[in-house]
Amino acid sequence: MEKQVIQTNHAPAPVGPYNQAIAASGKMLFCSGQIALDPTMGQIIEGDVQAQTKQVMANLAAVLKEAGATWENVVKTGVFLKDMNDFAAVNAVYATYFDEATAPARACVEVARLPKDVLVEIECIAVL
Repeated sequence: MEKQVIQTNHAPAPVGPYNQAIAASGKMLFCSGQIALDPTMGQIIEGDVQAQTKQVMANLAAVLKEAGATWENVVKTGVFLKDMNDFAAVNAVYATYFDEATAPARACVEVARLPKDVLVEIECIAVL
């Protein structure tokens, strides 16, 4: 298996022993979870869960673009929420990125805590 590290300055740099994404055998792209970290300022953006979700999606879009992919290539997402009561608000933003008829498979779970105490984290898998 061939493995290629995907790295862009248009998304936050990893803060541990992981990469923004890994392309496997040039066919599958595994994107690490993104949080609402502004890549230029290095800080969590201010705002509610919808504002944070928009930043998360912008960060994921930058990683996808660096790998030569778009939202249309995404086949699976994982959504992690600090509070499941935010599901509808996050879903409203998330839905603007995917056509309902061809949207990827998805898991959504509430977790006890997320990095930097953000409200949402999203990861994805894409086919290149």
